[in-house]
Amino acid sequence: MHQEIIMGGVGGQGIMVIGNLLAQAAFMENLNVTYLPIYGVEKRGGQADCTVVISSEEIGSPVVGAPQSCIILSKSSLLKYGPRIKPHGFLLLNSSLVEPREVLRNDLDVLPVPANNLAQELKNDRLANMIIIGAFVEKTRVVSLDTLISALPRIFDERHHHLLPANTEAIRKGAEYAWMLLSKYPGKPKPGKE
Repeated sequence: MHQEIIMGGVGGQGIMVIGNLLAQAAFMENLNVTYLPIYGVEKRGGQADCTVVISSEEIGSPVVGAPQSCIILSKSSLLKYGPRIKPHGFLLLNSSLVEPREVLRNDLDVLPVPANNLAQELKNDRLANMIIIGAFVEKTRVVSLDTLISALPRIFDERHHHLLPANTEAIRKGAEYAWMLLSKYPGKPKPGKE
């Protein structure tokens, strides 16, 4: 197994948090993993990207030119990374902020998830990133959903552990939404099940 992922958005959307979370979950599953955050010069609102490489083999470099998968949370990230995704790759799109019709390629597996709208259903807009990563794991199975949730305490300071239940709920909501979209295809197991 070898998965190269680029996550792109703007500062404040929690891109680095979900990149770190995915990397921690892969580590917990005894996979080789690299996590490379890339910050724009602005404090908030500038470009914020990260790459995560997960592999059962040794990883040669944390730098990813053409990813197999992309998580896109902003229009600017779609413009920057959309053309770089490998042919027949996977694009997870926050369709609350980026219209699927803005994807100019027809050779990609696109999964639109209205993460901001779903986060509003949970009464916390800041949970959109957790909804997205839950959907990503449900679709790719790069790690198990249970491991992803178990990794949450590793990325939050202990003083923020009171936020763990809300983040867990958001991850599960994202996975359930992805499963609902993917269940149109026969033989798909329920969320979080291998």
